[in-house]
Amino acid sequence: QVHLVESGGGLVQAGGSLRLSCAASVSIFHIPIMAWYRQAPGKERELVVRITREGSTTYSESVKGRFTTSRDYRMNTRYLQMTDLKPEDTAVYYCNAEKDQITYWGQGTQVTVAS
Repeated sequence: QVHLVESGGGLVQAGGSLRLSCAASVSIFHIPIMAWYRQAPGKERELVVRITREGSTTYSESVKGRFTTSRDYRMNTRYLQMTDLKPEDTAVYYCNAEKDQITYWGQGTQVTVAS
């Protein structure tokens, strides 16, 4: 069982930055794949970035060059650093983990970018 808790969302002006956190209940070193997704109102949930345990990352084209990920193994936490935010980045951001063929989701954190 993996429990994920996101935090760090909020309201920011366009061009601003936010850092989201995803705290896991188990060692993230033992989670083969983690990811950040987002869902805007009226839209389907979409992948933001996929991260393997080995450190390989795949970013969506819409965030490439603006968003980066990092980790803290001691805190069992992955981060999503978001810069140059745009109104179209407004969404609920979800942390995702795949372990032992089970997919886990956090509760989400709201990011609102004002123009």
